[in-house]
Amino acid sequence: MFQHVFAEMNDMLDEIIKRYPSAEGLNKQELLQKWNLLKRMSDGMIDEWLMFEEKMSQVREQELVKPASLEPEQEAVTALPEIHLECFSRGQGYFKLQMYPQAITQFSRIVADYPDSALTRYYLALAHLNLEQNTEALAHLHRILRLKGSPRLKGLVCNALGCIEAKLANPQGACSLFAQALQHDPTLTEPLYNMEACRQNKGQLQFGIG
Repeated sequence: MFQHVFAEMNDMLDEIIKRYPSAEGLNKQELLQKWNLLKRMSDGMIDEWLMFEEKMSQVREQELVKPASLEPEQEAVTALPEIHLECFSRGQGYFKLQMYPQAITQFSRIVADYPDSALTRYYLALAHLNLEQNTEALAHLHRILRLKGSPRLKGLVCNALGCIEAKLANPQGACSLFAQALQHDPTLTEPLYNMEACRQNKGQLQFGIG
């Protein structure tokens, strides 16, 4: 999974190294934005890796490495065959790099074979939302609500639907959907933030990956 992410990051970095010395104006600004994105991703990966290693060491010390230690929702995710596909890892890599058209291409190949993959459709919906393609995003989000899925994923879907309503200048409908998201999963923070953003009519909406 991580090989494709790092491959895309290296390609982007190579582009910056090659083009930056002669870049000017908007082109230079675009390359700086890509650099800042790579820096944030790198810092985030390091932090996440350190926390992961800390947890791993605690597990090793307590000898808790058992299949039964998985939570039911974790077992459900690891049982999904599509997440082991190369297209899925490529799609995640493109998505993390905000290369949404490429991510859509990869995830679309998966839903052609796994039409009931709620997780893949959620990634597709978010990619379309980031491209302001609301019609396509709505189709995937409503399909997910008809599928079997975890309460957390259903909550994230309602949150995303609320974000669409907020963008359509329907704060009341948006807040209703954010409330539904919290009913599905009260631990979600995005619906609370978005609800407040709608009430104050300011702030950037948060979709959430889960």
